[in-house]
Amino acid sequence: MSKLTLIAAVVALITVFGTGCGGGEAEVRTFDQGGGNRNGKHKTEAIPVEVEALTTGRIESTLRFSATLEAERDVQVFAEATRRVEALLVEEGDSVRKGQVLVRLQDEEQRSNVAKTSSELDQRQREYDRQKSLFEQNLISEQAFIDAEYQLDQTRLAFEDAQRELGYTEVRAPISGIVTERLVNLGDFVTVNQPLFRVIDFDSIVARIFVPEHALPQLDRGQQARLTADALGGAVFSGSVDRIAPVVDPGTGTIKVTVATPRQEGLRPGMYVQVELVTAIHENAVLIPKKALVYDNDQVFVFRLDGERTVERIPISISMQDSDSVEPQDGLVAGDEIVVAGQSGLKDGATVRLPGDPEPEEESENSKNEGDSEDAA
Repeated sequence: MSKLTLIAAVVALITVFGTGCGGGEAEVRTFDQGGGNRNGKHKTEAIPVEVEALTTGRIESTLRFSATLEAERDVQVFAEATRRVEALLVEEGDSVRKGQVLVRLQDEEQRSNVAKTSSELDQRQREYDRQKSLFEQNLISEQAFIDAEYQLDQTRLAFEDAQRELGYTEVRAPISGIVTERLVNLGDFVTVNQPLFRVIDFDSIVARIFVPEHALPQLDRGQQARLTADALGGAVFSGSVDRIAPVVDPGTGTIKVTVATPRQEGLRPGMYVQVELVTAIHENAVLIPKKALVYDNDQVFVFRLDGERTVERIPISISMQDSDSVEPQDGLVAGDEIVVAGQSGLKDGATVRLPGDPEPEEESENSKNEGDSEDAA
């Protein structure tokens, strides 16, 4: 058999087997290169997300600042006489009243002077009364009466000076408050203007904050404020705006605002605190968790779930916000379900999968088994 005859026979045999096995035409199947389904069909993969239904509630608009607490009535007590300390009557941490004796100094000399001038004053008073009686009877000259009156006045002034010097030997509290420092010891020899104590009125604690001038329309006396201190575990304390400075600092463009606080356990002068001024309150606002927000340049969006397991990208304008939530001006209502986790890769109209929905691997395996069954048939 020639070579050409052999080749023709092989071609004919291949043709017969090819047409016989397919029942006519050969079936051609294609596969998606990206892991898609058979027959060139591509199934969109659902993105797993978590959603929350919007609720309504109270939201506040606040301005936040940092400050160090200070007492407006913070007084140092000084010695007014040069003497030795004989008695210490208070200690650091003690509460004192205005005028209460804190320490006593040596006073023997002062007491002696008071007694001496008191006796002289009595004598001058009697002499004046006698001279006055004689003058009224025209028995002495007017000059003699004037001299007696002058001596009485001078003795009275000497007596008052002696009493004042004696008073300096008892150092008294100039204000009511708490003794925060004792700077003298028993037996010390103190001099005039030497500091002895520090007394602070804890009812006068304030926080001074500096508010940008553009926020001035939001400020008012009596405005509610909150103070938190990290040193106290974030505990919240009440306060209110007591004073607003009448001028703007031209160097910083800020206004000094004094926030007063009633006496509250834990607050101390020198403590570092965060101050929040409440500028507005909405009681029944639609609340969007901040974790749901998506930022695109200067725009803010959320993804709202519809009934077909797809999401819609909704732009929002923020009306008010606090540390956890924002209130939109419009576009959303209570009950809307928005994506709060998994939204970073979403696009408008994307298909999503919620917790509890069938796993995508299970659906893919079922589709593959169905396809294999069809191939076998």
